[in-house]
Formats: sequence, C-alpha cells, structure tokens
Amino acid sequence: MKKITIVQLNDVHAYLNLHEEAFYGKEHLEYRKCGGYARISSLLKDIRKNSKNTLLFDCGDTLHGTFSVVDTKAEFMPDILNDLGMNAMTGHWEFAYGPKRLKEITNRLNYPFLAANIYDKKTKKLVYPPTTILEKEGIRIGVIGLACNIIDKTMPSSFSEGIFFTNGTEELPQQIDLLKNVENVDLVILLTHNGFPQDVALIEQNKGIDICLSSHTHNRLYKPFVVNNTIIMQSGSHGSFLGKLELHIKDNKIENYIHELIEVSEDISPDSDMQEKIDKHLKPYKYLEEIVGKTEVSLNRSLSLECTMDDLLLKSMKESVPAAICFSNGWRYGAPVPAGDITLNDLYNIVPMDPFISKVDLKGFEILQLLEDDLDKTYNNSPLEQMGGYVKRTLNMKVYVRVENPKNSRVQLAFINGQKLNPDTTYKAAFITSQGVPKKFGTNRAKTEIHIVAAMKNYLKKQSPLEFNLEDTFVLI
Repeated sequence: MKKITIVQLNDVHAYLNLHEEAFYGKEHLEYRKCGGYARISSLLKDIRKNSKNTLLFDCGDTLHGTFSVVDTKAEFMPDILNDLGMNAMTGHWEFAYGPKRLKEITNRLNYPFLAANIYDKKTKKLVYPPTTILEKEGIRIGVIGLACNIIDKTMPSSFSEGIFFTNGTEELPQQIDLLKNVENVDLVILLTHNGFPQDVALIEQNKGIDICLSSHTHNRLYKPFVVNNTIIMQSGSHGSFLGKLELHIKDNKIENYIHELIEVSEDISPDSDMQEKIDKHLKPYKYLEEIVGKTEVSLNRSLSLECTMDDLLLKSMKESVPAAICFSNGWRYGAPVPAGDITLNDLYNIVPMDPFISKVDLKGFEILQLLEDDLDKTYNNSPLEQMGGYVKRTLNMKVYVRVENPKNSRVQLAFINGQKLNPDTTYKAAFITSQGVPKKFGTNRAKTEIHIVAAMKNYLKKQSPLEFNLEDTFVLI
C-alpha cells in the first residue's frame, strides 16, 4: 500500500500573520486567533516528516486581501510563498492588479499557475498551462487548474484586460481525456476556484476526477463531499485551516483515505525563518497598528444577507456622503473584529483597496433590477450561473425576498427609508466600486474625494464605541 498526502490551502486572502477568526459556537459566533504563514509552515514541516510523499496546492485568492499586499501589488509574496514547497495554484483576486502584473508575479513563483479556462482575446490561445503532471512513488498524478470564471463578468474590467474566461464545461472533459489516455496518469486532481456548488455541478457532469480541491465559497468541510466517486474538499479561508487528505493507494487506485481539516491555531509554534521574513516585509506598515476606535459588537462577514462589518462600512459611507441609500459589494473575505479595540489595519481588512466613495442617481426600477440581478448571481437555481459572493450590502432599505424563485421574481416588496419604493422616483445613492452599483445603472455617476477607510475612521471618532444591531435589510419570506 502506497501513501500520498494532499494538502490544500484556499482563500488565504493575503493574511500573512496570526489574526482573529470566527467559529460556530452552540449559541453564537465565537472568536479566537489563528492562521499566518509562519504557523502554516510549521504545520507543513510536521506533515512532511510523517509523509514524504506530500503535495501542496493553493486554490487562489492568495495575492490580494490585506493592505500591505494590495499596496505593493503582491511584490513580496513570491518571497514568502516560494518557501512553502507548493506544487501548483490557480486564482481569482490575483487578477486585481491586471493580467500583465499577475504574469510578472507568477513568473517569479517556483511552481505553476494553472488555468484551463483563460484565453487571450486576440490569439484565442490559453494564457496559462492547463495542467501539470507530478509523480510520487511511481504514481502519476495529473492536475487540472480552473480559475474563477466570473472575473470578466462581475469584476472591474481592468482585471481581465486582453483575456476572457470560460466556466470550464468544455475544457474539463478534454483535459481529463488527455491526462488519462495520452499522458497515462493514475490519478486526476482538479484544482479550482469556482465555488463548492459549481464544482459539484461540474463533477456531476464529468467522471474521471479523483480529487477536487474546491475554493471561493469559504466552506469549512470537516468531511469531504463525494459525488461521482470524486472526493471534494474545501478548507475555509484566511489561512485559518489546512485541508489534509491522506490517500492509501493500491494497484494505482485510491483504496481509502483519511481527511482532516486542521485549524492553524495560535498554539502552533511559528516557523522562525518564515516569521522573520514576514516581519521584514511588514515593517513599513507598523502604522496600521494604530487604534482608531472601539466596538461593543463583534464585526464580521459571517452572514450572507447582512453583517455588522458592512453595516459599519455603509453607516460610515452615509455619514460622509449623504444619500437616500448606500450600496457595497457582498464580499466574503475580511477577518472579524471581536468586541474591543479597532485598529487601522482592521479597517483596511474590510476593504483593502480603499476606493473612493461614489455617487449616482438611480430610478426606483433600476434599484429593483440591480437587486434582482444580484440575488440571481447569488442564488441562481443553476450552480454554474451563480456569480456572487454574499448578497449586495445596502443601508436604508427593507427588501422582502423569496430566494427560491426564478430570476426577476425574487424581490416581493422593497422600502427606502420606510417608504415603499417607487419605480419612477429618482433616489440618490452612495456606493463603492462597480460591484456596488454596476456601470449600466444610473445617471450623474461621480467619484467623491473621500476614501472609504477615511470615512470609517471619521465615523469611529464620532460613534465609538460602536453599538448597533443588524438592520434586517433583507427579509426571507
């Protein structure tokens, strides 16, 4: 019997160091510190001591998410990542710096970036290699990469300049066939950043994948999900967990396996060399430790319809740019802030890009369509059509929703500032990023001179310590 260990990292979002994380308690969310590449490095060394045949994969959302990394456009990330012994990765927010910059970064990595679904618009050729082949104990392992397919559909246009993305439904069976029947691999691993529901749908359509390393939706799978004899695993987010899959192989096939979702806990001794390297790169950002306020309510993004973290963001937006309604994107990333001090770093973790607040005039019917579009991206009945994070965040609205309904029939009734939304009325809205209010909606769109982090900092000067309840913006009926 041969043993091969697969280790998964996904959706780290550039959380280099120990940070707060939310955990599901019996009565409410609980918080404790975990994560950081120094502790991840220590865990990996222990795993490799016990299994010489260890493969490590990164599913993406690695090069973006904290201010120091965004500010440098991931300049120092290869220096950190190359020490981990990675075997391959794919991506999503990696494209935030533009495809050209991402190429510069991936060319400095000592492992491949895989994507069977990204094409050059001019040549129609693949931008990245679709697969890589690894060998352990005489077992040939083919790895297929699928990058997040929504980048050119929902993200700012600069993310996909000169390239386009498919959902992989055509490419996947071709790549499986090539690996199995031309390259004669024994095992096929799918490395993907499309989301757990999407990956399940893809695998239901395609046999021949032994293991799917899923990501994007931040699922903590304490037990793998198996469909079509494919073992699907996903391992949380923010580098708070490592997914470990120990394969027992007989006659070049998986006989059985042992899975573990490992918490990267504060109790783990950090790798000193890695910690020293991280500290060096973060030294110019010591000013982010400044305490800018206090909160009596924990700030998190753990709920899909509304959350305290984005309520702070939206309340700050409205305080700085008066408007009838405010919008922000339903981002999933962002380490929580338990009750206590709020640092400047915490504010940047909420929105590390620190965009300008913008204004726009929206007709009531446009607001309804904006909501319907967003709900469909989040709750589309077909997983392969789902393109959201969480539901769009909004303030001063009350929306009654049936999520199980088909497109354009989910919003049952909407109110703005206590008044029933009028389709013909023009409402002034404040928002951040085109994901908050897509460009196709509204008139008189204009940027203000106010950055959202400064707006949150100013709000905290007046309102600290924070104490508020959720607004119950979206009501499921």
